Amino acid sequence: MPQSLAAAYLHIVFSTKHREPTIDPKWADRLYSYLGGIAKGNKQSLLIAGGMSDHVHLLVSIGREDTIADTVKALKSGSSRWLHDSGTAGRSFAWQAGYGAFTVSQSQIEVVTNYIRNQAEHHRNRSFQQEYRFLLRNHGIEFDERYVWD
Repeated sequence: MPQSLAAAYLHIVFSTKHREPTIDPKWADRLYSYLGGIAKGNKQSLLIAGGMSDHVHLLVSIGREDTIADTVKALKSGSSRWLHDSGTAGRSFAWQAGYGAFTVSQSQIEVVTNYIRNQAEHHRNRSFQQEYRFLLRNHGIEFDERYVWD
């Protein structure tokens, strides 16, 4: 086969440092747009972004040569730099070091899109920590609470 083709979708989740509520709803949509620009600059596609004041959810289509680590690093570092340079967020803004990345099949894109779109509704009854534990368990990822949150 002379051509290599791939369709890879990731549901990426990461929080602000110490899960501080530092994402202001006044500029959250600009942050999501900027994250989309970072993805586009890396020949990826941000299908949807959403979240709450202490974390974001992204559904990203990545290329066949992209790594999860490089994708997340570009999104986090680029958006953090923009937030500081533009004066949008305070100088103390930072993302937490870790992240979650979960594969999404083509048949589940709409489900994940709706999940991300309805974050405010999900968080009426569930904290970020509860949501993240659910995602980890749902994807069969073993974790140690001592290392997940700080």
